[in-house]
Amino acid sequence: MNMPILQECGPRRLLRGLAWLLPAVSASALLGSPPKVTFTQPAGDIEAYDYVEAAAEVERPDAANPFTDASLTGTFGRADGTGHREVEGFCDSADGAVFRIRFMPSSPGDYAYTLVYRQGGFQATQSGAFRAAPGHRRGPIRVDPKYPWHFIWEGTGEHYFFNGTTAYFLVGWRDERVIQYCIDRLHRLKVNRIRVTIAGRENVFFGEPVMNGDNFTTFPTPWPAQQADDMYHPGFDYARFDLGYWRKFERVLRFARDRDTVMSLVLDMNDNKVHPGAGSEDERRFIRYAIARFGALSNITWDLGDDLERYRSDEWTHETGTLIKKWDPYRHLATSHPVEDVHQDRTSDWFDFTSFQEWSRNQHAYILRQRAAQERTGRIIPQTNEEYGYEDHYPMWAPGPGSDSADALRRTAWDIYMAGGYQLVGESARRGTNIWPDTGGGWLNGRGDDTMTMFAGFGHIVDFFTSFEWWKADPHDELVSGGAYCLAKPGEIYAVYLPREDSVTVRLEPGTYTAHWFGASTGEILPLPPASGPQWVSPHTPDRSDWALLLLKAR
Repeated sequence: MNMPILQECGPRRLLRGLAWLLPAVSASALLGSPPKVTFTQPAGDIEAYDYVEAAAEVERPDAANPFTDASLTGTFGRADGTGHREVEGFCDSADGAVFRIRFMPSSPGDYAYTLVYRQGGFQATQSGAFRAAPGHRRGPIRVDPKYPWHFIWEGTGEHYFFNGTTAYFLVGWRDERVIQYCIDRLHRLKVNRIRVTIAGRENVFFGEPVMNGDNFTTFPTPWPAQQADDMYHPGFDYARFDLGYWRKFERVLRFARDRDTVMSLVLDMNDNKVHPGAGSEDERRFIRYAIARFGALSNITWDLGDDLERYRSDEWTHETGTLIKKWDPYRHLATSHPVEDVHQDRTSDWFDFTSFQEWSRNQHAYILRQRAAQERTGRIIPQTNEEYGYEDHYPMWAPGPGSDSADALRRTAWDIYMAGGYQLVGESARRGTNIWPDTGGGWLNGRGDDTMTMFAGFGHIVDFFTSFEWWKADPHDELVSGGAYCLAKPGEIYAVYLPREDSVTVRLEPGTYTAHWFGASTGEILPLPPASGPQWVSPHTPDRSDWALLLLKAR
Protein backbone atom coordinates (compact mmCIF):
# COMPACT_ATOMS: atom_id res chain seq x y z
CA MET A 1 0.00 0.00 0.00
CA ASN A 2 3.02 2.30 0.17
CA MET A 3 4.22 1.63 -3.35
CA PRO A 4 2.71 4.94 -4.62
CA ILE A 5 5.07 6.79 -2.26
CA LEU A 6 8.02 4.84 -3.68
CA GLN A 7 6.93 5.57 -7.24
CA GLU A 8 6.30 9.26 -6.57
CA CYS A 9 9.52 9.99 -4.67
CA GLY A 10 11.97 7.63 -6.35
CA PRO A 11 14.69 5.68 -4.52
CA ARG A 12 17.25 8.50 -4.37
CA ARG A 13 14.94 11.02 -2.79
CA LEU A 14 13.97 8.47 -0.12
CA LEU A 15 17.61 8.22 0.96
CA ARG A 16 18.07 11.91 1.78
CA GLY A 17 18.73 12.84 5.38
CA LEU A 18 20.69 11.17 8.12
CA ALA A 19 17.91 8.67 8.93
CA TRP A 20 14.33 8.01 8.07
CA LEU A 21 11.50 6.14 9.66
CA LEU A 22 9.01 4.40 7.42
CA PRO A 23 5.34 4.95 8.32
CA ALA A 24 3.87 2.71 10.95
CA VAL A 25 1.27 0.19 9.84
CA SER A 26 -1.74 -0.15 12.16
CA ALA A 27 -2.91 -3.71 12.58
CA SER A 28 -6.26 -2.62 13.92
CA ALA A 29 -7.29 -1.29 10.53
CA LEU A 30 -6.77 -4.78 9.12
CA LEU A 31 -7.78 -7.32 11.71
CA GLY A 32 -8.97 -5.46 14.78
CA SER A 33 -6.52 -5.94 17.65
CA PRO A 34 -3.11 -7.41 16.71
CA PRO A 35 -0.06 -5.31 17.70
CA LYS A 36 1.13 -2.27 15.80
CA VAL A 37 4.20 -2.89 13.60
CA THR A 38 6.73 -0.20 12.68
CA PHE A 39 9.35 -0.75 9.99
CA THR A 40 12.69 1.04 10.27
CA GLN A 41 15.94 1.18 8.34
CA PRO A 42 19.12 3.26 8.75
CA ALA A 43 19.76 5.79 6.00
CA GLY A 44 22.73 6.22 3.71
CA ASP A 45 24.46 4.27 0.99
CA ILE A 46 26.03 0.90 1.63
CA GLU A 47 28.74 -0.78 -0.42
CA ALA A 48 28.09 -3.71 -2.71
CA TYR A 49 28.75 -6.96 -0.76
CA ASP A 50 28.02 -5.24 2.52
CA TYR A 51 24.47 -5.70 3.77
CA VAL A 52 21.50 -3.48 4.47
CA GLU A 53 19.39 -4.26 7.51
CA ALA A 54 15.72 -3.42 8.05
CA ALA A 55 13.67 -4.12 11.15
CA ALA A 56 10.06 -4.69 12.15
CA GLU A 57 9.33 -3.43 15.65
CA VAL A 58 6.25 -4.95 17.25
CA GLU A 59 4.42 -2.93 19.86
CA ARG A 60 3.04 -5.03 22.73
CA PRO A 61 4.13 -8.35 21.17
CA ASP A 62 1.81 -11.21 21.99
CA ALA A 63 3.07 -14.21 19.98
CA ALA A 64 3.35 -17.22 22.29
CA ASN A 65 6.66 -18.14 20.63
CA PRO A 66 7.87 -15.51 18.15
CA PHE A 67 10.44 -17.96 16.71
CA THR A 68 7.62 -20.20 15.47
CA ASP A 69 4.46 -18.06 15.44
CA ALA A 70 5.60 -14.95 13.55
CA SER A 71 7.86 -14.14 10.61
CA LEU A 72 9.43 -11.34 8.61
CA THR A 73 10.14 -11.92 4.93
CA GLY A 74 11.21 -9.65 2.11
CA THR A 75 11.65 -9.32 -1.61
CA PHE A 76 14.75 -7.37 -2.66
CA GLY A 77 15.82 -6.42 -6.17
CA ARG A 78 17.03 -3.74 -8.49
CA ALA A 79 14.82 -0.65 -8.71
CA ASP A 80 14.28 -1.42 -12.41
CA GLY A 81 12.46 -4.62 -11.41
CA THR A 82 15.25 -7.10 -12.13
CA GLY A 83 17.26 -9.48 -9.95
CA HIS A 84 14.67 -10.12 -7.26
CA ARG A 85 15.54 -12.38 -4.32
CA GLU A 86 13.27 -13.76 -1.62
CA VAL A 87 14.90 -13.30 1.80
CA GLU A 88 13.89 -14.54 5.26
CA GLY A 89 14.25 -12.40 8.35
CA PHE A 90 14.74 -13.57 11.93
CA CYS A 91 13.41 -12.83 15.38
CA ASP A 92 15.97 -10.88 17.42
CA SER A 93 14.05 -10.45 20.66
CA ALA A 94 12.99 -13.16 23.08
CA ASP A 95 9.54 -11.58 23.42
CA GLY A 96 9.09 -10.99 19.68
CA ALA A 97 9.42 -7.21 19.84
CA VAL A 98 12.08 -7.02 17.10
CA PHE A 99 12.51 -8.86 13.82
CA ARG A 100 15.39 -8.10 11.44
CA ILE A 101 16.05 -8.82 7.80
CA ARG A 102 19.30 -8.40 5.85
CA PHE A 103 20.15 -8.18 2.20
CA MET A 104 23.57 -8.23 0.51
CA PRO A 105 23.59 -6.46 -2.90
CA SER A 106 26.06 -7.92 -5.37
CA SER A 107 26.49 -4.82 -7.52
CA PRO A 108 26.17 -1.03 -7.24
CA GLY A 109 22.87 0.65 -8.06
CA ASP A 110 19.41 1.54 -6.81
CA TYR A 111 17.41 -1.16 -5.07
CA ALA A 112 13.81 -1.51 -3.92
CA TYR A 113 12.27 -3.94 -1.48
CA THR A 114 9.01 -5.02 0.10
CA LEU A 115 8.78 -6.41 3.64
CA VAL A 116 5.99 -8.56 5.07
CA TYR A 117 5.48 -9.25 8.78
CA ARG A 118 3.07 -12.12 9.50
CA GLN A 119 1.57 -13.35 12.73
CA GLY A 120 -1.29 -15.79 12.43
CA GLY A 121 -3.82 -14.21 10.07
CA PHE A 122 -2.33 -10.74 10.53
CA GLN A 123 -0.05 -9.22 7.90
CA ALA A 124 1.74 -5.87 7.69
CA THR A 125 3.61 -4.72 4.60
CA GLN A 126 6.05 -1.93 3.85
CA SER A 127 8.19 -0.96 0.86
CA GLY A 128 11.38 1.04 0.63
CA ALA A 129 14.56 1.68 -1.28
CA PHE A 130 18.30 2.02 -0.83
CA ARG A 131 21.40 2.53 -2.92
CA ALA A 132 24.49 0.34 -3.12
CA ALA A 133 27.73 2.10 -3.96
CA PRO A 134 30.88 0.58 -5.49
CA GLY A 135 33.24 -0.27 -2.67
CA HIS A 136 35.56 -2.85 -4.26
CA ARG A 137 34.68 -5.35 -1.52
CA ARG A 138 35.28 -9.02 -2.07
CA GLY A 139 32.06 -10.99 -2.28
CA PRO A 140 31.54 -14.67 -1.43
CA ILE A 141 34.05 -17.21 -2.68
CA ARG A 142 32.86 -19.24 -5.65
CA VAL A 143 34.08 -22.14 -7.74
CA ASP A 144 35.92 -20.67 -10.72
CA PRO A 145 33.72 -21.49 -13.76
CA LYS A 146 36.75 -21.46 -16.07
CA TYR A 147 39.15 -23.37 -13.78
CA PRO A 148 36.73 -25.38 -11.61
CA TRP A 149 39.41 -27.12 -9.52
CA HIS A 150 39.87 -23.68 -7.92
CA PHE A 151 38.11 -20.79 -6.19
CA ILE A 152 37.59 -17.10 -6.97
CA TRP A 153 36.24 -14.12 -5.06
CA GLU A 154 32.94 -12.95 -6.50
CA GLY A 155 33.01 -9.25 -7.24
CA THR A 156 36.74 -8.80 -7.78
CA GLY A 157 37.37 -12.00 -9.76
CA GLU A 158 40.61 -12.58 -7.82
CA HIS A 159 41.62 -16.16 -7.26
CA TYR A 160 41.35 -17.42 -3.69
CA PHE A 161 44.28 -19.47 -2.41
CA PHE A 162 42.61 -21.64 0.24
CA ASN A 163 44.88 -21.86 3.32
CA GLY A 164 42.86 -22.78 6.38
CA THR A 165 42.81 -23.91 9.97
CA THR A 166 40.39 -25.42 12.45
CA ALA A 167 39.31 -23.39 15.49
CA TYR A 168 36.20 -25.32 16.39
CA PHE A 169 35.15 -23.49 19.53
CA LEU A 170 36.48 -20.04 18.67
CA VAL A 171 33.21 -18.48 19.86
CA GLY A 172 33.62 -20.28 23.20
CA TRP A 173 35.90 -17.51 24.46
CA ARG A 174 34.07 -15.36 27.01
CA ASP A 175 36.08 -12.25 26.12
CA GLU A 176 35.59 -11.19 22.51
CA ARG A 177 38.94 -9.41 22.53
CA VAL A 178 40.55 -12.84 22.67
CA ILE A 179 38.53 -13.93 19.63
CA GLN A 180 39.65 -10.82 17.78
CA TYR A 181 43.27 -11.51 18.73
CA CYS A 182 42.94 -15.05 17.35
CA ILE A 183 41.52 -13.88 14.02
CA ASP A 184 44.04 -11.06 13.68
CA ARG A 185 46.97 -13.35 14.46
CA LEU A 186 45.84 -15.97 11.94
CA HIS A 187 45.25 -13.25 9.34
CA ARG A 188 48.82 -11.99 9.80
CA LEU A 189 50.01 -15.58 9.29
CA LYS A 190 48.14 -15.65 5.92
CA VAL A 191 45.45 -18.05 7.10
CA ASN A 192 42.32 -17.05 5.19
CA ARG A 193 39.81 -19.72 6.23
CA ILE A 194 38.74 -20.77 9.73
CA ARG A 195 36.54 -23.78 10.45
CA VAL A 196 34.16 -23.07 13.36
CA THR A 197 31.18 -24.99 14.71
CA ILE A 198 27.82 -23.36 15.44
CA ALA A 199 26.51 -26.26 17.54
CA GLY A 200 27.99 -29.45 18.96
CA ARG A 201 29.62 -29.83 22.36
CA GLU A 202 32.98 -31.35 23.25
CA ASN A 203 34.40 -32.93 26.39
CA VAL A 204 38.01 -31.98 25.41
CA PHE A 205 39.29 -35.47 26.27
CA PHE A 206 41.91 -35.28 23.55
CA GLY A 207 44.91 -35.26 25.85
CA GLU A 208 45.32 -31.52 25.25
CA PRO A 209 45.54 -29.06 28.16
CA VAL A 210 42.43 -27.20 27.04
CA MET A 211 39.70 -27.17 29.65
CA ASN A 212 36.38 -25.48 30.27
CA GLY A 213 36.50 -22.67 32.79
CA ASP A 214 35.87 -19.01 33.42
CA ASN A 215 37.70 -17.91 30.25
CA PHE A 216 36.52 -20.48 27.73
CA THR A 217 33.97 -23.22 27.12
CA THR A 218 33.39 -25.98 24.59
CA PHE A 219 29.66 -25.95 25.39
CA PRO A 220 28.07 -23.56 22.86
CA THR A 221 24.41 -22.68 23.42
CA PRO A 222 22.59 -21.88 20.16
CA TRP A 223 19.36 -22.69 22.05
CA PRO A 224 18.32 -21.82 25.63
CA ALA A 225 19.53 -24.54 27.98
CA GLN A 226 18.30 -25.71 31.37
CA GLN A 227 21.83 -26.89 32.29
CA ALA A 228 24.27 -25.30 29.88
CA ASP A 229 27.30 -26.82 31.65
CA ASP A 230 26.05 -30.40 31.31
CA MET A 231 27.62 -31.75 28.14
CA TYR A 232 25.18 -34.61 27.57
CA HIS A 233 21.99 -33.26 29.15
CA PRO A 234 21.84 -29.49 28.54
CA GLY A 235 18.05 -29.50 28.24
CA PHE A 236 17.94 -27.41 25.08
CA ASP A 237 14.71 -25.75 24.02
CA TYR A 238 15.02 -26.32 20.28
CA ALA A 239 11.96 -24.16 19.56
CA ARG A 240 13.80 -20.98 20.62
CA PHE A 241 17.26 -19.45 20.25
CA ASP A 242 19.81 -18.06 22.70
CA LEU A 243 20.06 -14.60 21.16
CA GLY A 244 23.19 -13.54 23.06
CA TYR A 245 25.08 -16.44 21.51
CA TRP A 246 23.91 -15.65 17.98
CA ARG A 247 24.69 -11.93 18.33
CA LYS A 248 28.18 -12.75 19.55
CA PHE A 249 28.69 -15.18 16.67
CA GLU A 250 27.67 -12.62 14.06
CA ARG A 251 30.02 -10.01 15.58
CA VAL A 252 32.82 -12.56 15.15
CA LEU A 253 31.83 -13.14 11.52
CA ARG A 254 31.79 -9.41 10.77
CA PHE A 255 35.21 -8.97 12.36
CA ALA A 256 36.57 -11.79 10.19
CA ARG A 257 34.85 -10.41 7.08
CA ASP A 258 36.70 -7.12 7.49
CA ARG A 259 39.93 -9.12 7.24
CA ASP A 260 38.82 -11.16 4.20
CA THR A 261 38.82 -14.29 6.34
CA VAL A 262 36.31 -16.91 5.24
CA MET A 263 34.50 -18.71 8.05
CA SER A 264 33.45 -22.31 7.40
CA LEU A 265 30.28 -22.65 9.49
CA VAL A 266 29.94 -26.24 10.68
CA LEU A 267 26.29 -26.75 11.59
CA ASP A 268 26.94 -29.49 14.16
CA MET A 269 29.35 -32.23 15.22
CA ASN A 270 28.88 -35.78 16.41
CA ASP A 271 30.81 -36.01 19.66
CA ASN A 272 28.17 -35.45 22.34
CA LYS A 273 25.17 -36.96 20.51
CA VAL A 274 22.94 -33.99 21.44
CA HIS A 275 21.13 -32.83 18.29
CA PRO A 276 17.68 -31.86 17.09
CA GLY A 277 16.03 -34.83 15.38
CA ALA A 278 17.27 -35.60 11.88
CA GLY A 279 15.01 -33.85 9.37
CA SER A 280 12.78 -32.51 12.15
CA GLU A 281 11.13 -29.10 12.27
CA ASP A 282 13.52 -28.20 15.10
CA GLU A 283 16.56 -29.01 12.97
CA ARG A 284 15.25 -27.18 9.93
CA ARG A 285 14.31 -24.16 12.04
CA PHE A 286 17.91 -24.08 13.33
CA ILE A 287 19.38 -24.21 9.82
CA ARG A 288 16.99 -21.59 8.46
CA TYR A 289 17.76 -19.29 11.39
CA ALA A 290 21.50 -19.61 10.70
CA ILE A 291 20.91 -18.76 7.04
CA ALA A 292 18.63 -15.83 7.87
CA ARG A 293 21.05 -14.43 10.45
CA PHE A 294 24.39 -15.05 8.74
CA GLY A 295 23.57 -15.44 5.04
CA ALA A 296 24.00 -11.76 4.15
CA LEU A 297 27.62 -11.90 5.27
CA SER A 298 29.92 -12.42 2.30
CA ASN A 299 32.62 -14.43 4.10
CA ILE A 300 30.87 -17.68 4.99
CA THR A 301 30.56 -21.19 3.61
CA TRP A 302 28.34 -24.00 4.94
CA ASP A 303 29.49 -27.36 6.29
CA LEU A 304 26.66 -29.76 7.12
CA GLY A 305 28.54 -31.35 9.99
CA ASP A 306 31.73 -32.90 11.32
CA ASP A 307 32.13 -36.71 11.23
CA LEU A 308 28.76 -36.46 9.58
CA GLU A 309 27.97 -40.09 8.72
CA ARG A 310 28.29 -41.03 12.39
CA TYR A 311 25.02 -39.26 13.16
CA ARG A 312 23.35 -38.53 9.79
CA SER A 313 22.69 -40.69 6.73
CA ASP A 314 23.81 -40.00 3.17
CA GLU A 315 20.15 -39.47 2.26
CA TRP A 316 19.87 -36.79 4.95
CA THR A 317 23.05 -35.14 3.66
CA HIS A 318 21.76 -34.94 0.12
CA GLU A 319 18.33 -33.66 1.16
CA THR A 320 19.66 -31.11 3.65
CA GLY A 321 22.37 -29.82 1.35
CA THR A 322 19.78 -29.32 -1.37
CA LEU A 323 17.52 -27.44 1.07
CA ILE A 324 20.35 -25.17 2.20
CA LYS A 325 20.97 -24.11 -1.38
CA LYS A 326 17.23 -23.49 -1.77
CA TRP A 327 16.97 -21.45 1.44
CA ASP A 328 20.20 -19.45 1.08
CA PRO A 329 19.42 -16.58 -1.34
CA TYR A 330 23.17 -16.13 -2.02
CA ARG A 331 23.98 -19.81 -2.52
CA HIS A 332 27.17 -19.68 -0.47
CA LEU A 333 29.47 -22.62 -1.11
CA ALA A 334 28.58 -25.75 0.84
CA THR A 335 30.20 -29.07 1.70
CA SER A 336 30.09 -31.82 4.33
CA HIS A 337 32.81 -33.46 6.41
CA PRO A 338 32.34 -37.22 6.86
CA VAL A 339 34.95 -39.60 8.27
CA GLU A 340 35.15 -41.67 5.09
CA ASP A 341 35.51 -40.06 1.66
CA VAL A 342 32.96 -42.47 0.13
CA HIS A 343 30.27 -40.33 1.76
CA GLN A 344 31.08 -37.23 -0.32
CA ASP A 345 28.01 -36.21 -2.37
CA ARG A 346 30.24 -35.54 -5.37
CA THR A 347 27.70 -35.29 -8.18
CA SER A 348 25.03 -33.16 -6.48
CA ASP A 349 24.46 -29.53 -7.42
CA TRP A 350 24.49 -28.38 -3.78
CA PHE A 351 27.94 -29.90 -3.15
CA ASP A 352 30.59 -27.34 -4.13
CA PHE A 353 33.89 -28.86 -2.94
CA THR A 354 35.09 -31.92 -1.08
CA SER A 355 36.08 -31.83 2.58
CA PHE A 356 38.14 -34.94 3.23
CA GLN A 357 39.39 -36.32 6.52
CA GLU A 358 42.41 -38.43 5.60
CA TRP A 359 45.43 -38.72 7.84
CA SER A 360 48.06 -40.54 5.79
CA ARG A 361 51.40 -38.96 4.96
CA ASN A 362 51.02 -39.91 1.32
CA GLN A 363 48.74 -37.00 0.56
CA HIS A 364 50.08 -36.30 -2.90
CA ALA A 365 48.93 -39.66 -4.24
CA TYR A 366 45.69 -39.41 -2.26
CA ILE A 367 44.66 -36.06 -3.76
CA LEU A 368 45.62 -37.22 -7.25
CA ARG A 369 43.30 -40.20 -6.80
CA GLN A 370 40.51 -37.94 -5.60
CA ARG A 371 40.91 -35.64 -8.58
CA ALA A 372 40.70 -38.65 -10.88
CA ALA A 373 37.59 -39.91 -9.08
CA GLN A 374 35.97 -36.50 -9.37
CA GLU A 375 36.87 -36.25 -13.03
CA ARG A 376 35.16 -39.57 -13.70
CA THR A 377 31.87 -38.10 -12.46
CA GLY A 378 31.98 -35.48 -15.22
CA ARG A 379 31.62 -32.72 -12.61
CA ILE A 380 34.82 -30.88 -11.66
CA ILE A 381 34.94 -29.19 -8.24
CA PRO A 382 37.84 -28.28 -5.92
CA GLN A 383 39.36 -31.06 -3.82
CA THR A 384 40.28 -30.19 -0.24
CA ASN A 385 41.52 -32.18 2.73
CA GLU A 386 40.29 -30.31 5.79
CA GLU A 387 41.60 -32.74 8.38
CA TYR A 388 44.90 -34.55 7.98
CA GLY A 389 46.60 -33.74 11.25
CA TYR A 390 46.89 -31.46 14.23
CA GLU A 391 50.29 -30.12 15.22
CA ASP A 392 51.78 -32.13 18.12
CA HIS A 393 48.47 -33.95 18.65
CA TYR A 394 49.55 -37.59 18.09
CA PRO A 395 46.16 -39.34 18.27
CA MET A 396 46.04 -43.13 18.00
CA TRP A 397 44.97 -42.91 14.35
CA ALA A 398 47.86 -40.64 13.31
CA PRO A 399 50.45 -42.17 10.96
CA GLY A 400 53.14 -42.39 13.63
CA PRO A 401 55.52 -40.46 15.93
CA GLY A 402 56.76 -37.27 14.34
CA SER A 403 54.08 -37.28 11.66
CA ASP A 404 52.31 -34.30 13.23
CA SER A 405 55.27 -32.07 13.88
CA ALA A 406 55.10 -28.57 12.43
CA ASP A 407 57.65 -29.53 9.77
CA ALA A 408 55.91 -32.79 8.83
CA LEU A 409 52.59 -31.01 8.38
CA ARG A 410 54.21 -28.24 6.35
CA ARG A 411 55.71 -30.80 3.99
CA THR A 412 52.37 -32.60 3.79
CA ALA A 413 50.69 -29.34 2.79
CA TRP A 414 53.16 -29.03 -0.10
CA ASP A 415 52.21 -32.57 -1.15
CA ILE A 416 48.52 -31.57 -1.26
CA TYR A 417 48.96 -28.31 -3.13
CA MET A 418 51.31 -29.90 -5.66
CA ALA A 419 48.53 -32.38 -6.48
CA GLY A 420 46.19 -29.50 -7.33
CA GLY A 421 44.26 -29.71 -4.06
CA TYR A 422 43.79 -27.48 -1.02
CA GLN A 423 44.22 -28.05 2.70
CA LEU A 424 43.22 -27.02 6.20
CA VAL A 425 45.29 -27.98 9.24
CA GLY A 426 45.07 -27.52 13.02
CA GLU A 427 47.59 -25.63 15.12
CA SER A 428 49.05 -27.03 18.34
CA ALA A 429 46.82 -27.07 21.42
CA ARG A 430 49.68 -28.13 23.72
CA ARG A 431 49.83 -24.60 25.09
CA GLY A 432 46.80 -24.72 27.32
CA THR A 433 43.55 -22.89 27.96
CA ASN A 434 42.37 -22.43 31.56
CA ILE A 435 45.61 -24.25 32.48
CA TRP A 436 48.98 -22.53 32.96
CA PRO A 437 50.48 -20.85 31.01
CA ASP A 438 47.04 -20.25 29.44
CA THR A 439 48.40 -18.77 26.20
CA GLY A 440 47.24 -21.42 23.75
CA GLY A 441 44.34 -23.49 22.56
CA GLY A 442 45.26 -24.07 18.93
CA TRP A 443 42.86 -26.12 16.83
CA LEU A 444 40.31 -26.29 19.66
CA ASN A 445 39.76 -22.54 19.96
CA GLY A 446 42.08 -20.68 17.58
CA ARG A 447 44.46 -19.09 20.07
CA GLY A 448 48.21 -19.34 19.61
CA ASP A 449 51.35 -17.68 20.86
CA ASP A 450 54.90 -17.04 19.67
CA THR A 451 56.03 -20.57 20.54
CA MET A 452 53.95 -21.84 17.61
CA THR A 453 55.80 -21.61 14.30
CA MET A 454 53.92 -23.97 11.98
CA PHE A 455 51.94 -21.30 10.13
CA ALA A 456 55.05 -19.29 9.34
CA GLY A 457 56.07 -22.22 7.15
CA PHE A 458 52.62 -22.34 5.59
CA GLY A 459 52.93 -18.66 4.81
CA HIS A 460 55.88 -19.50 2.53
CA ILE A 461 53.58 -21.84 0.60
CA VAL A 462 51.12 -18.97 0.10
CA ASP A 463 53.94 -16.73 -1.10
CA PHE A 464 55.15 -19.29 -3.62
CA PHE A 465 51.81 -20.13 -5.20
CA THR A 466 50.47 -16.60 -5.31
CA SER A 467 53.59 -15.48 -7.17
CA PHE A 468 52.27 -17.12 -10.37
CA GLU A 469 48.93 -18.11 -11.91
CA TRP A 470 48.70 -21.39 -10.01
CA TRP A 471 45.08 -22.00 -11.01
CA LYS A 472 46.18 -22.49 -14.62
CA ALA A 473 48.60 -25.31 -13.75
CA ASP A 474 47.60 -28.98 -13.42
CA PRO A 475 49.54 -31.93 -11.96
CA HIS A 476 52.15 -33.16 -14.44
CA ASP A 477 54.53 -35.33 -12.43
CA GLU A 478 55.41 -37.16 -15.66
CA LEU A 479 57.39 -34.07 -16.70
CA VAL A 480 59.94 -34.36 -13.86
CA SER A 481 62.39 -37.00 -12.72
CA GLY A 482 62.79 -38.88 -9.47
CA GLY A 483 60.53 -38.12 -6.54
CA ALA A 484 59.78 -34.54 -7.56
CA TYR A 485 56.25 -33.19 -8.10
CA CYS A 486 55.22 -30.85 -10.90
CA LEU A 487 52.31 -28.50 -11.57
CA ALA A 488 52.45 -27.18 -15.10
CA LYS A 489 50.74 -25.37 -17.89
CA PRO A 490 53.15 -26.79 -20.48
CA GLY A 491 54.89 -24.10 -22.43
CA GLU A 492 54.15 -21.40 -19.82
CA ILE A 493 54.40 -22.52 -16.17
CA TYR A 494 56.41 -25.26 -14.45
CA ALA A 495 56.25 -25.34 -10.64
CA VAL A 496 58.37 -28.16 -9.22
CA TYR A 497 58.71 -29.36 -5.62
CA LEU A 498 61.61 -31.50 -4.40
CA PRO A 499 60.74 -33.08 -1.02
CA ARG A 500 64.42 -33.87 -0.38
CA GLU A 501 67.82 -32.72 -1.59
CA ASP A 502 68.42 -33.63 -5.21
CA SER A 503 68.52 -32.27 -8.71
CA VAL A 504 65.66 -32.66 -11.15
CA THR A 505 65.23 -33.01 -14.89
CA VAL A 506 62.27 -31.09 -16.33
CA ARG A 507 60.81 -31.72 -19.78
CA LEU A 508 60.06 -28.30 -21.24
CA GLU A 509 58.21 -27.12 -24.29
CA PRO A 510 60.44 -25.14 -26.70
CA GLY A 511 61.35 -21.68 -25.50
CA THR A 512 63.28 -19.85 -22.82
CA TYR A 513 62.13 -19.72 -19.20
CA THR A 514 63.07 -17.63 -16.20
CA ALA A 515 63.96 -19.81 -13.23
CA HIS A 516 64.60 -19.55 -9.52
CA TRP A 517 64.85 -21.70 -6.41
CA PHE A 518 62.32 -21.12 -3.62
CA GLY A 519 63.18 -22.27 -0.11
CA ALA A 520 60.10 -24.25 0.95
CA SER A 521 61.04 -24.01 4.63
CA THR A 522 62.43 -20.46 4.58
CA GLY A 523 60.85 -18.52 1.72
CA GLU A 524 64.31 -17.70 0.35
CA ILE A 525 64.50 -16.94 -3.39
CA LEU A 526 67.67 -17.79 -5.33
CA PRO A 527 67.74 -16.75 -9.03
CA LEU A 528 68.97 -19.24 -11.63
CA PRO A 529 70.16 -18.74 -15.21
CA PRO A 530 67.44 -18.95 -17.89
CA ALA A 531 66.29 -22.48 -18.70
CA SER A 532 65.42 -24.00 -22.05
CA GLY A 533 64.16 -27.34 -23.33
CA PRO A 534 63.56 -29.94 -24.26
CA GLN A 535 65.40 -31.33 -21.21
CA TRP A 536 66.57 -28.99 -18.47
CA VAL A 537 68.57 -30.30 -15.54
CA SER A 538 68.50 -28.19 -12.41
CA PRO A 539 71.47 -27.59 -10.16
CA HIS A 540 71.51 -29.59 -6.94
CA THR A 541 69.26 -28.17 -4.22
CA PRO A 542 71.06 -25.45 -2.23
CA ASP A 543 70.90 -27.48 1.01
CA ARG A 544 69.43 -30.65 2.51
CA SER A 545 65.93 -29.25 3.09
CA ASP A 546 62.99 -29.28 0.66
CA TRP A 547 62.98 -26.75 -2.18
CA ALA A 548 60.74 -25.62 -4.99
CA LEU A 549 61.54 -24.42 -8.50
CA LEU A 550 59.51 -21.99 -10.58
CA LEU A 551 60.04 -21.76 -14.33
CA LEU A 552 58.00 -19.21 -16.29
CA LYS A 553 57.99 -18.57 -20.03
CA ALA A 554 60.17 -15.53 -20.75
CA ARG A 555 58.18 -12.67 -22.24
